[in-house]
Amino acid sequence: MTTVLSAQSVRLLSDAMSGRRGRSPLQGVQRRGRELRQQVEALLSDSKERGALDPAKRKYLFQRCMELKKSVDENTSALQNLKKTDEPAPVGNYNQRKEEEEKQLLKLSQQLQKLAAVLSQDNVTKGYNVDGKCQNSPQTEQENEEEEDEESSEEEDAEEDDDDNDEEEDDDDELEDQPTIKEYITVGDFVAQQEGDLTFKKGELLLILDKKPDGWWMAKNSKGKRGLVPKTYLMASNKGVGQEPSEEESEEDIEVVDETADRTEIKKRTDSHWSAVRKAITENNTIDVLATMGAIPAGFRPSTLSQLLEKGNQFQASYFIQPELTPSQLAFKDIVWNPEKDTIQPRPTRVSLILTLWSCKMIPLPGVSIQVLSRHVRLCLFDGNRVLSNIHTVRATWQPKNPKTWTFSPRVTGILPSLLDGDCFIRSNSSSPDIGILFELGITYIRNSTGERGELSCGWAFLKLFDSSGIPVSSKTYELLLNGGTPYERGIEVDPSISRRASSGVFHQMITLKKQPQLLVKLRSLSTRSKGILNLLPETLIGSMCYIHLLIFYRQILSDVLLKDRISMQSADLISNPILASFPKLLEQPDLMDALRRDQEFLKSVFFLVYHDCVFPLLQSTFLPEHKWADEESEASRWKVIADFLKRNQEKDSALYSLLSSESVHKAFDISEITYDFLGQARKSSASV
Repeated sequence: MTTVLSAQSVRLLSDAMSGRRGRSPLQGVQRRGRELRQQVEALLSDSKERGALDPAKRKYLFQRCMELKKSVDENTSALQNLKKTDEPAPVGNYNQRKEEEEKQLLKLSQQLQKLAAVLSQDNVTKGYNVDGKCQNSPQTEQENEEEEDEESSEEEDAEEDDDDNDEEEDDDDELEDQPTIKEYITVGDFVAQQEGDLTFKKGELLLILDKKPDGWWMAKNSKGKRGLVPKTYLMASNKGVGQEPSEEESEEDIEVVDETADRTEIKKRTDSHWSAVRKAITENNTIDVLATMGAIPAGFRPSTLSQLLEKGNQFQASYFIQPELTPSQLAFKDIVWNPEKDTIQPRPTRVSLILTLWSCKMIPLPGVSIQVLSRHVRLCLFDGNRVLSNIHTVRATWQPKNPKTWTFSPRVTGILPSLLDGDCFIRSNSSSPDIGILFELGITYIRNSTGERGELSCGWAFLKLFDSSGIPVSSKTYELLLNGGTPYERGIEVDPSISRRASSGVFHQMITLKKQPQLLVKLRSLSTRSKGILNLLPETLIGSMCYIHLLIFYRQILSDVLLKDRISMQSADLISNPILASFPKLLEQPDLMDALRRDQEFLKSVFFLVYHDCVFPLLQSTFLPEHKWADEESEASRWKVIADFLKRNQEKDSALYSLLSSESVHKAFDISEITYDFLGQARKSSASV
């Protein structure tokens, strides 16, 4: 994303890069940072005076606070734009010094942001003073002493030089970075998992004393007991003690918050698919029970992408394979006929690549109380806020002797199901600078005690496809650390207990890093032939490489019917063509796609014959059970029907026998089975919505 710098920020960056007063650019920014820390310290000191409660004084302090915050943010921008090559001479530990300075500036920004929030309140004396301390809550002498110790340690930290930080000071910084104490209501029961945890019941009011970055927060209950609690069980409370939110409030008024680096809250989403995401985040009852039982790690969530797939066909491949109309809806945007070559016109796109899923490592095991029906990865194009493509699913395999490792087939050939194909093509013409690939590892499960089915996310990862300069990332293998929670949450680990058990030593931290769940993927560079093949596909689509030739045949037939053979381009009459009418449905039924797969060299005319002989009659057969995801019995039954049908067709040389036989029972005929309504099926351009 392009960063727009203010005039003062540009001056700071220029001064830093020019090395004024004999300093390097980094030293110049560090010196400015020390000046700002002194000014912030003075402001905090002024705000503690009794006169700060005067409205005029408070207004003056608020203005100073906002001016300082602007200066701190500008210095941060200047720091972030520095490069090691800007230094006139080599600088030891350059990246480490830069990160430490950025951390100090971030701390200042957070301090000023909290102070501004307090100063802007209409009545400061109601619940908090200008220090952000709660006035109304009773405190023991020991608690007061602890607060005084924290204040003194904060002042000492502000006076320390950046290069003299040690591990103990870093711990103090983490404590100081935490926001003002807040009250939260628990949304489920929690039983202490180890020493130091705090047990609570649903509906309790907890006072949060310290927000740890690992997702385990220090809390105190109404009886004064303290301990660590998982933040996923908490909901911010604006009510008094003993008041619980009503059922309507708990469902409608919960605001999903993403705490970014500067703890800026992301507002409520209004995207078309946010309701599904919100449902995945707030659907906590089953997850709370499973987590409390120890059946799943704390970072597991209901699958976000699975929720989206249930919301109609908006994120299914059957939608994106359809031709897209121009804003005027008088022509096709992404399918053009080339009269010179008598075929479809290739369409290059901004994103056109092949991705290989290799394996997943150290994926936590669910407990024995649930039975796993499927392990899989769902992937799509994502810009941090919106899903920009269809959601493609690849099923993983695993060995009982190594259940924490998932593997994929790098190339599916022969009779292997396309659902296992780890080779995926990815296309998009989105201009978003933040576009990337979102991976969500998931399991479909059934609870042994209740028979309840569901799908859980075991972690997610995001691979950005362009750097800050707009240059595509390298074609290589990437080891992606998995995040817990949903793609709209940050700072949550898949299994926080791994980090909690780790010691502070460098060696132990390296061992802990190896224990973290990871996903291995490879971006492959495209050959000229591969580019030509991908350019025949729709502008936005993700799918399996093993059936890409079938998609191209479909697109070529589509262009023949819509562009080459149509008598009038202005005609919107229904088109009699069973393939165009039914082929998109196959993309949601992988076993039927496998039945259709053949040698990539057969001609389109043979494609017509094969299509009519194997899959078209099956779509209307009453003997074929309904397609159900991760249902072993249904999958086995369907494949038996498909295999018997193909064998009988081979014996009779065609499907005509099955179509005319009295033994075969088909669904009632509907005209939509053989007619293609391109006005009804075509995607509307986003510009016309």
